[in-house]
Amino acid sequence: MIEPRLPKFQWGQRVRALTDLHNDGTFPDAPVEALLVSSGDTGEIVQIGAHVELNIPVYLVEFADRRVIGCLEEEISPL
Repeated sequence: MIEPRLPKFQWGQRVRALTDLHNDGTFPDAPVEALLVSSGDTGEIVQIGAHVELNIPVYLVEFADRRVIGCLEEEISPL
């Protein structure tokens, strides 16, 4: 079993997207591959979960227009 990786970021923390984020099929209100967030957009972490199989943190980040996107640590950076 893979040991869970502790989150680097905290709930309520402001972050910036490091890359364009496209719908991988998990965002129901947009077509697959649609651009959801552009690199440089800012948001706030509203929840922290974990990818069950990989035991890595997944951050739910609220960006503009109340759009909440699941992000990995390598996709965001703190402000």
